Amino acid sequence: MILPLLLFIYGLLLGSFYNVVGLRVPINQSIVAPRSACPRCHHTLTAVELIPVVSFLNQRGKCRKCGTRISPLYPFVELMTAVLFLVSLLLVGWNFELLIALTLVSLFMIIFVSDITYMLIPDRILLFFLGLFLIERIIYPLDPWYNSIIGGIVALVLLLSIAVVSKGGMGGGDIKLFGVLGFVLGLKIVLLAFFLSTLVGTIFGMIRILQGKHKKREPIPFGPSIMVGTLIAYYFGDQLIHLYLSFIGYTAGG
Repeated sequence: MILPLLLFIYGLLLGSFYNVVGLRVPINQSIVAPRSACPRCHHTLTAVELIPVVSFLNQRGKCRKCGTRISPLYPFVELMTAVLFLVSLLLVGWNFELLIALTLVSLFMIIFVSDITYMLIPDRILLFFLGLFLIERIIYPLDPWYNSIIGGIVALVLLLSIAVVSKGGMGGGDIKLFGVLGFVLGLKIVLLAFFLSTLVGTIFGMIRILQGKHKKREPIPFGPSIMVGTLIAYYFGDQLIHLYLSFIGYTAGG
C-alpha cells in the first residue's frame, strides 16, 4: 500500500515539472528560471500555490493575486501522470520494465503539453528520452534484442512513407516520435500502437467535427492520440494481438 501511494505522489510532483518542461522547451526557455508566475499579473507563485492539484482546487482555478483563470491543463497533467504511474505499477509489476513504463509515461506527458499548446514535439525532448531508453533497453532488452532496432527502423520508414504519400499529412515530430517508440516497443507492438493511435485520432477528430469545434483539413495535435494508442498497445498489446488472431482463426474455421 505504501509503494503505490509513494508512486502516486511522485507522479503528481513530476507531473508539475512536466508542465514546465512541455511549456518552456518548445519556446527555448529555461526550465529552471524564471520561477513560475501568473502570465497576466506576473505574480511569482509561492510554494503554497505550487502544490500539485491541491493548489488549483484550493484557489478554485484562479490566480490568488488577480483572479485570472488558471488553465485546467496543469492539474490534468499532474493527476494523469500520477494515475498512469500507478496504472504502470499495477499492470507491469515491480520489475525493471516498470522503469521503462514510467519513462514512457513521462515522455508522453511532456509531449502532451507541448503538442496541445504549440502543436510541436521538440527534438530535444525526443533525443533526451531516446538516450534514456537506449540505456534502459541495454540493461533490460527486448526478446530478441534486435527487435528494438527493427522496430525503430520500420516505424521511421513507415511514417516517413505516409508523410511523403500524403504530402505532409504526418508531422516531422510524429515521425521521429514513432522512431523512438519503435525502439522501445519493438516491431509488433509499435505497429499496433500506430494502428490504435490512428484509430483514436480519427474518432477524436470526427467527434470534434460533429460538435462544430473543428473544421475539416484543419490540423490537430496528433500527440495525444499517439499517447493513448501507444499506452494501450504497451499495456495490453499481447492480449489484443492474441484476441485478434483467435478471432481470425475462428472466422476462418467457421
